[in-house]
Amino acid sequence: MSYNPDNWVVIKIKGDDPHYRVLAGWSGGYTTGSSWKLNSGITKVKGNKDYLDFYGSSGSVYHCHKEAYGLRMNNVYIWNKLQELHGDEVELLDEDTDWFSIDWIIK
Repeated sequence: MSYNPDNWVVIKIKGDDPHYRVLAGWSGGYTTGSSWKLNSGITKVKGNKDYLDFYGSSGSVYHCHKEAYGLRMNNVYIWNKLQELHGDEVELLDEDTDWFSIDWIIK
């Protein structure tokens, strides 16, 4: 499955099973509400000057525009909930992260 979010961030999940995930958001329209999705866990990334493709452990691909990085109304609630539930066990990566230098599979 392929997804094209309106905005996105990458979070690091720490603890017993450390990994990275895409938290993606879509803005709602007149007949639909806003939505969000948390991917299954990033396994690799490919990209060009405008987009990054994050591949998930479930086989999904998140096609993310680099300029759309950030929390918005459609995903900030979920980020706040994750922080409330897990505290320091979740970390929001900075938009200036070198995405190609990360070892996505944390051992």
